[in-house]
Order: sequence, then C-alpha cells, then structure tokens
Amino acid sequence: MEPASQLFPSFPLDVDKFHDHCGVFAVYGHPEAAKLTYLGLYALQHRGQESAGIAISDGDNLVCKKGMGHVDEVFSKELIQSLPGRHAIAHTRYSTAGDTDLKNAQPLKVSCHRGQVALAHNGNLVNASVIRRDLESRGDIFQTTSDTEVILHFFARSRQAGTPEAVAEALDKVVGAYSLVMLFKDAVYGIRDPRGFRPLSLGKVDGAYVLASETCAFDLINARFIRDVQPGEMVILDGRGVTSLRFAPPAQSAQCIFEHVYFSRPDSVVFGRSVQESREMLGRYLAREHPVDADLVVPVPDSGVPAATGFAEESGIPFKIALIRNHYVGRTFIEPSQAIRDFGVKLKLNPVRSLLEGKRVVLVDDSIVRGTTSRKIVRIVREAGAREVHMRISCPPTVSPCFYGIDTPTRKELIAATHSVEQIREYLGADTLGYLSVENLRRAVGDSDGRFCLACYTSSYPTTIQEPLIALRNRD
Repeated sequence: MEPASQLFPSFPLDVDKFHDHCGVFAVYGHPEAAKLTYLGLYALQHRGQESAGIAISDGDNLVCKKGMGHVDEVFSKELIQSLPGRHAIAHTRYSTAGDTDLKNAQPLKVSCHRGQVALAHNGNLVNASVIRRDLESRGDIFQTTSDTEVILHFFARSRQAGTPEAVAEALDKVVGAYSLVMLFKDAVYGIRDPRGFRPLSLGKVDGAYVLASETCAFDLINARFIRDVQPGEMVILDGRGVTSLRFAPPAQSAQCIFEHVYFSRPDSVVFGRSVQESREMLGRYLAREHPVDADLVVPVPDSGVPAATGFAEESGIPFKIALIRNHYVGRTFIEPSQAIRDFGVKLKLNPVRSLLEGKRVVLVDDSIVRGTTSRKIVRIVREAGAREVHMRISCPPTVSPCFYGIDTPTRKELIAATHSVEQIREYLGADTLGYLSVENLRRAVGDSDGRFCLACYTSSYPTTIQEPLIALRNRD
C-alpha cells in the first residue's frame, strides 16, 4: 500500500466542504414586499453565495432583478426602494446544476400564453438532462443551462385550463428534489416535491403570507411560523388567502438529513425539528459511540460547535474554543514569496496555544469530504503543542455523491468512498478517528420511521438516477 500522504491529492480550502444548495423566499400581500424579501434572502445567505435575485409583482407586471455575488452586493438600498409591488419571490444560489453564470441566476422569468411567471427552485431534478435533450430535439430553445428551466417549458406547453393544473402537469414530468416558489401577477405558489427532499415553510406577518426555506428568515422579519408545506403539496397564496392542493400522490419520504447535519442554520426549525437540538444530539451520540480520554473538546468552527457542545456535555470533558475563526476573510492574492505551509487554513483559523499546549484534544467537526482541510487543522493543532489529537465526526463517512441539490464532489474525490477509516486517520495524522454511525445519526434527528434520505452515506438512492448524472459524478 502507498503511504497515506501519497493517496490523496491536494485541493484548495474552499472546495473541501459541501457547498450549500439554494434558498428561496416569497411574500404575498405586503406593501413593503421588496424590503421583506431582501431581509429574507439575507437570512438565507448561508444557503448560496454565488448569486441572488428578486422578482416582484405590482399586480400588472413582473420585474426581476438579479446579479452575481452576495445579497448585499447585488441589491443596494436604492434598488430595493425602486421595486414596486406587494408580491415577490427571491432566490440565493449556489450552483448544483448549470454553470456559474448570471444567465442561471434565479428567479427565472418568462412570458407565455398564460402571462408572466417567475420561478425560484431549491433542489435538483435528476431527469432534467434527458428531458432537455428531448425538448431541444422538438425545437424548444433554452435560455439557461439550469435544470429549473425545464419546468417552465412544460408549464408553457400545458393545455390545462387552469394555472394550478398546468403547474401540476409540468411537475408530473420531472423527478427529483424541488422546493419551488412561483410568482404570477396576482398570486404566489409554494410547492414541495412528493418526497419532501428540501424544506419549505409557511408563515404570516402583518396580514401577509411568507414562504421560506428556513424559519430563521421568519425570525428576522417578525413573521409567525404557521406550518411546513407538505411533500406533494401546492400552496396558493392569493386574494382568497391560502389554498392547499395535493398535486401528486404520496411517496416514500426522503428528507435530506444533511439539512440537520450541516446546511441549515442552528436557529432554524427544519422538518419540524430544531436544528440546534439535532446537532447537539449528534454530538451526544458521538461521545457514546466513540469515547476517549482527553482534556478538552474543541469544535472546528463554526459548523462543529453544536455537536462539540453535545459531545462535551455527554462526555464530561471541558469544552473550549481553541480554534479562532477570522470571519472577515475574503479572497487574498498576497502570500509571501517564501511559501507558508497551510496558508489557506491559517487565514481562517488560528489556534489558541495556551489552551492546546500539552493537552489531549478532541476535535469535533460535522463532516469530512476530501480530508485535505481536516489534515491541515490536525497539523495546526499539533504544532500549537497538543499532545494528542482525536478527530470525531458527527455524521457517517460520506461515500456517495448527492444528486438532489447538494454540490458534492465525484465519488473518487470523496475520501471515504475509496479508503478505510484507518487509512483516513493515518492521512489526517490524528491519534484516533471516529465517525457517527448511520443508526445513531437517525436516532439523533428523531428518524424512527425512515423519513430521511441517507444516500450520501449508504449509496441507496430514493429515486432512479439518469445515466448522464451517474457518469458525471462517478467520473475519474
């Protein structure tokens, strides 16, 4: 066997984590719809940092503004104040299907025989590439490379008399993960796919209705959470209030468990459960499953903090913030000509030597993707004087790519897909390495009835995956 140091290539820091997918937000019937929508997007910024967009209706026309970058970079105060209307939808994006390009920024807005419509999508359609080839062979012209656009093509093609029926017919042709918000001149739709992969919640503020990927967006605008949009449900917000339609028959639930492991903000309630509570329980079960004699528990900030809290409370080992994160790091093009080892990680994380020196340390993180960053963090902690470094991961080994809206590497690039836990431990340079088991992961999030999708840990996908996608994610 080759030395562990030669088994794995080096990757930049920013690609050694799963990237958030997207966030959607909508408001119906508020005089300051643009401002509320901007704030809602701001709260959902963690779900996508590549582009942001808002579509708004004044009752007659739809206006769509979007751009590349963070929400506060795309929307100035003057731009938000210039957007008239009482109904709006919005999107913040990290590309999981389609190029990183302004043309793929959402919402997508089109005009057809039914009038103007805008659409924002969180998730990924696993049959989109096959559908697109078929539609293009019939003469359809696509404006983007996003999977979302196929929904609009089917909607425009529908000959159903009513708009809800046309939307339902379009959705009947796609497979995969989708939490959607749709804007018409006088209505907003909120939709979840039949398996409920991605979250979508309904709330109310000042007599207006709001929809959001996470409840933390409601907190910022003082909206009251009403309920989750159910899998296979279409919620119509219009002059009649809230109308609920079932557009698809029940299917086996496949809620994304990674929402609780990593993606969602800890202050959100997702799939009916507090994310903070779930992550602390992940840490508690991790401490029971992989106990260790140590002097302190140190989270890898920021995503490892809740699980590390649970680990410390369960084990009785003191919790210490001994890795300090610099939250103000952007991109730097300056590095001394004499190369600094682990420079990228050191820009973001710095150890507290006085806490670590001579100590047996438990490092707790939410996941390991390629392992390159974890390896550097272990080395930094050792160089700060730690006597032992024990790595604990609050989820199982990630062995398969996701096809439902998470930007995961190819299977070959996932360290756990091709190497044992012992090989990974050796590569990281840790004294011990422990992953949470699938069984305890399910217990920690309260999954007693198999509601969650575990495909990235088990390779058992809840839908059929089209061959082009499999080839893409399994490529060398």
